[in-house]
Amino acid sequence: MKKMNNRWQSVLLSLALFGLAACTGDFEDINRNPNQVTDDQMDALNYKTGTKFKALQSLVIPVQEHMYQFNESLSGGPFGGYIGATVDTWQTKFETYNPSAKWPFANVITETYTPYKGIVNGTEDEVAIAFARLLRVAIMHRVTDSYGPIPYSKLESNESVYVEYDSQEAVYTKMFEELDEAIEILGRNTTLPAEAWSRYDGVYYGNIAQWLKYANSLKLRMAMRLSYVKSDVARAKAAEAIAGGVIEANADNAAMHAAENRTTLIYNDWGDHRVGADILCYMNGYKDPRMEKMFLANDVGDYVGIRIGIDVTSKSQAMSKYSNMIVASDTPYLWFNAAEATFLHAEYELRWGSAETAKTLYEQAVRLSFEERGASGADAYLVDATKKPAPYTDPLGNYSASARSEITVPWETATDGSDTEAVQERNLERIIVQKWIAIFPLGVEAWSEHRRTGYPKLLPVPTDKSGGSVNVEQGARRLPYPVEEYQQNNANLQAAIQTLGAEQQNGDRSGDVMGTRVWWDCKPYNK
Repeated sequence: MKKMNNRWQSVLLSLALFGLAACTGDFEDINRNPNQVTDDQMDALNYKTGTKFKALQSLVIPVQEHMYQFNESLSGGPFGGYIGATVDTWQTKFETYNPSAKWPFANVITETYTPYKGIVNGTEDEVAIAFARLLRVAIMHRVTDSYGPIPYSKLESNESVYVEYDSQEAVYTKMFEELDEAIEILGRNTTLPAEAWSRYDGVYYGNIAQWLKYANSLKLRMAMRLSYVKSDVARAKAAEAIAGGVIEANADNAAMHAAENRTTLIYNDWGDHRVGADILCYMNGYKDPRMEKMFLANDVGDYVGIRIGIDVTSKSQAMSKYSNMIVASDTPYLWFNAAEATFLHAEYELRWGSAETAKTLYEQAVRLSFEERGASGADAYLVDATKKPAPYTDPLGNYSASARSEITVPWETATDGSDTEAVQERNLERIIVQKWIAIFPLGVEAWSEHRRTGYPKLLPVPTDKSGGSVNVEQGARRLPYPVEEYQQNNANLQAAIQTLGAEQQNGDRSGDVMGTRVWWDCKPYNK
């Protein structure tokens, strides 16, 4: 690929002057500003491709504050037990199952495909194309996990975004193909000098070997998502990812370092959300040392969350009585950490390998999370079998509830005469609960894993406005398609809704509603 050079300062200057040359006649050579950047200069600096690469990174976990709020704070975060709204005028919202708008799908798809197509159709650089395909998967697996069938295969070759949908099974099949292609290319280019991409890489600053670990980790996440619906595919793909090398150390964590973390507006300035009761009930019960590293105490010094799915009567009161998350302007946007990859590996061993190895990996993952958060006491935490999730006591006295789970932290070893399946299921719950704590605030991922496994066990929504389209005990299973699809792409949308129904297993709702289950969400509901 073309090498980066040291002319960046002159390019910045010339970009500022770009287009200011005189426009008399068509004497291009005469009228060209001598400081104006040329196509050759932009190619030499990788500018055209690099800026599109950076744009795609900004969409994996959206860095724009409104898009982030729509995708994480308003939908994935509440459904994953992480975040609840404080705004007293919001009477129609995702967490009470009656959203007035359905933004995430349209925004992310629209924003993704301009830079994506700009790379795959605009360069022959195999590393650039590998990055584009990897990042499309990183962005779009969150979209299909939220909706089910989505437009995917037809979008690459079509100028319009209003195209036929793919089934979720077809989307996952295509995504694995693209991931495998990207992994193969990245694997051949791990010695590429970092400066080739460092200007445009807010995650690993051009380190291809670290990108390869992220790609394999993403493949492992997606493989385990299919553990109930296609266990043979899940096992094979997970084994490939593990063998290829996943994130195992916090130094390799994937996180986007933006110029500014604008979720500070959402949580610190606007105060539209507070931490959910669910995660703080688990962590309070466990006396979890990470709690003070992740959250702020309320006005009386307690760590207490807001019950998700209520109609707030006073925003100012909610802001003071419920804990906030800790986020600063220089906090990177987490994509994937070593703890998550290690918990996924532990689950792989629990299902298809060695229970002893699963235990070792589980404990290693907890220690990695403690290390990442700067907390001490992991060893004591891992052996304390007395502590269980705490009941919820609402400081405002309105929505208190008993604990939903009695799961403890220490790994359980099956003994002669014990119910080995029950022990395995309890250890699965341990893995998922601890992973849930470790990956905060990745709401869409937490929600996806809750749907796949039934863990963690979350408090039901007190204020159900779904009109019966959601089984409140089980919570939202997907997002409804946006109104724009009904207006602009209705024929294809109706076919997609039929596909959604055909792919569903073990469901008790149907149609384009929040209670319908997506293809991989097929485990019988936990009792």
